[in-house]
Amino acid sequence: MIDKNSRALVHFNVLLKDGSAADSTRVDGKPVWFVFGDGSLTESLENQLMGLDTGETKKFEIAGSDLFGAVNPDNVHFMDINQFPADLKLEEGAIIAFEQMGGVAIPGMIREIQGHSVKVDFNHPLADQDIILEVEILEVKNSERNQKEVNA
Repeated sequence: MIDKNSRALVHFNVLLKDGSAADSTRVDGKPVWFVFGDGSLTESLENQLMGLDTGETKKFEIAGSDLFGAVNPDNVHFMDINQFPADLKLEEGAIIAFEQMGGVAIPGMIREIQGHSVKVDFNHPLADQDIILEVEILEVKNSERNQKEVNA
């Protein structure tokens, strides 16, 4: 059973309020490990999953910020339109990959275009929405080792 020192292997589906799928671990067939008590999950998400055990499923509504992090105004940037390739069609709502130093790409959503100014939002697109999360618990591991890792 999941407690504050557990690791749980889970499959999850992230659904929008209209029921459409936004993300799923089932697409590539690769479940993920949720580690409880180490700060990687929000308290709200941990509370929803406490007490579940292997083989159980749960479907619940949660704020997108409790899954993807809070919206941070510092993650919204204004860029000159000339910084984009001339052949790139810029339109509001489009998500574009921006390469950071070191070659890592991060997605940014075009929020607004006014003249030569392009407003790009690097917050997760679902962070400010209420979503539905479906979780299936595939395996739960509880150990003293987890407790030591949490306290380290």
